[in-house]
Amino acid sequence: MTTNVLSYWWIIPVLLCVFGYKFVLRVFFGMVIVPEDKIGLVTKKFVLFGENKSLPDGRIVATKGEAGFQAQTLAPGLYWMKWIWQYSIDMTSFTIIPEGKIGLILSKDGMEIPTGRILARKVESDNFQDASAFLQNGGQKGRQTAFITTGSYRINTFLFEVIISDQVKIFENMVGIVTALDGEPIPIGQIAGKFVENHNNFQDLDEFLNKGGNRGLQPQVMLAGTYYLNTWGVLIEQIPMTDVPIGYVGVVISYIGEDGEDMTGETFKHGNIVAKGNRGVWMEPLGPGKYAINKYTTKLEAVPTTNLVLNWANARSESHDLDKNLSTITVRSKDGFPFNLDVAQIIHVPANEAPKVIARFGSMTNLVSQVLEPTIGNYFRNSAQDSDVISFLSTRKERQESAKHHIKAVLDEYNVNAVDTLIGDIVPPESLMKTLTDRKIAEEEQKTYQTQKMAQEQRQGVEKETAIADMQKEIVRASQSVEIAQRTADATVKKAEGDATSLKLNVNAEAEATKMRANAEAEATKARAGAQAEATKLTASAEAERISKTGLAEAEKIMAIGKSTAEAYQLQVSAMGGDNFTKYKITEEIGKGNIKVIPDVLISGNGGSDGSISGLLGLKLMEMMDNGKPNIKEKTE
Repeated sequence: MTTNVLSYWWIIPVLLCVFGYKFVLRVFFGMVIVPEDKIGLVTKKFVLFGENKSLPDGRIVATKGEAGFQAQTLAPGLYWMKWIWQYSIDMTSFTIIPEGKIGLILSKDGMEIPTGRILARKVESDNFQDASAFLQNGGQKGRQTAFITTGSYRINTFLFEVIISDQVKIFENMVGIVTALDGEPIPIGQIAGKFVENHNNFQDLDEFLNKGGNRGLQPQVMLAGTYYLNTWGVLIEQIPMTDVPIGYVGVVISYIGEDGEDMTGETFKHGNIVAKGNRGVWMEPLGPGKYAINKYTTKLEAVPTTNLVLNWANARSESHDLDKNLSTITVRSKDGFPFNLDVAQIIHVPANEAPKVIARFGSMTNLVSQVLEPTIGNYFRNSAQDSDVISFLSTRKERQESAKHHIKAVLDEYNVNAVDTLIGDIVPPESLMKTLTDRKIAEEEQKTYQTQKMAQEQRQGVEKETAIADMQKEIVRASQSVEIAQRTADATVKKAEGDATSLKLNVNAEAEATKMRANAEAEATKARAGAQAEATKLTASAEAERISKTGLAEAEKIMAIGKSTAEAYQLQVSAMGGDNFTKYKITEEIGKGNIKVIPDVLISGNGGSDGSISGLLGLKLMEMMDNGKPNIKEKTE
């Protein structure tokens, strides 16, 4: 039994190899497997052979096989001869930089950063993934100028520490003011570094430093956008863009740059006005718009180019607030009365003269306080001392015109146009106003009394004249009667003379007219006689012709009628017989002639002795009756 057990001893190593091959390979062959998503950080515990057994002083990462942290990392894969007793392998994840972030690198080993610098310069190291190359190429310890952007990196965290930082975003209508934390010192006499180009808005910090960029405030500004900026090397302050409103110009005052040549000539002795880019007041102002101005290196003074109204009044101020410190002017008159007056001054600053105004005064507020306020105040105080209050009030228009010309002449010397000067409300002393009011009332009352007196006197005169006028009526009427009579007589004489003359003229005219009528009548008669004779001749001829033709026609008619009548009679006689036809015609003719065959009254004497008389009386009675009847025609009418 024991022999059988010993005969299978070899099974144990086989089982160990099958189930512990990884341990065997790791211990005896130094096998190391690095997964796909990891890197291997190697620590060498000791050196078996060679001279480089320990790191130089000040170094913590080995590049030449020294004991300690190794610069070389193990990428995903299979490695041998990394025995467990000599090497320690730490698996670590890739360094991942998320979207919108950057990775700032802090090196724990390398050369010393030169004195005066705070950032280590960039060296070739495959984005810090090749630690050996970094150290061998002279990489410096400390904060690095270079950084890594979005992505995955195999970073040796024994050498590098990665700090995740946000991208820098400058918002719309904002300006980024840049302050560099590393670089050459700013030149003496300057407040900002020199202008450096081609560094991609400070995203290439090494290029900025290599070209001699200065630490401190930078003249360049950054506009809206997203930038990869090393915040260990630059700081960004965001400020709003500078706005020049419509109706204004922006006079630029630069605090940096070279001392430029004065462009105003010898006539202007109140400051230098230089070309763009030099230190001082720029000759060309900026028009309305938005500008990316560095408020620490450049000042923009807004100067209104429209007409400005400045009020010397306690209760009124314009929106520009340049007159907020101005107040009502108090003056004293020649007769010792103090009184107040409000004044409004309209000015205009030409756009091309705005730099001179700023060079002379520094701001529009200083122009108002240093020139306009004392000039206008003193003018009206001096003007009031030459007059009493009443005269000042009565000559307001003339004083306003005089002030306009005086102030215009003064402001022309300061490159400012005086458009107009207006005197507003004038407030005399209350006591003087009461006295003047009482005096005015008394004068008006006196005028009223005088007017009433004159009215009464005029009324008396009117009454007197009315009475005289009433008596004058009769006198005038009598005088007019005499005049009328005289004129009537004269008119009668004149009329008689006129009638005589008229009659004479009428007689002469009538005689002449009669003569002319006689001549005209004779001529007319002669003409009518000739015309009548001719007409008679023509009429006679026409009448003869007519009678001849009418006679012939009538004869033919009579003949035709007779012939037809005879034929008709012949036919009637044949039809009726000769005697009957004769009786018929007699009866017809009696009917046509209304011949009475039987008398209306038959008088007969056979009835008695008075038969004849009765007949006559009957006839007379009928005659009277006929005379008494109304005419039928008259009755109808």
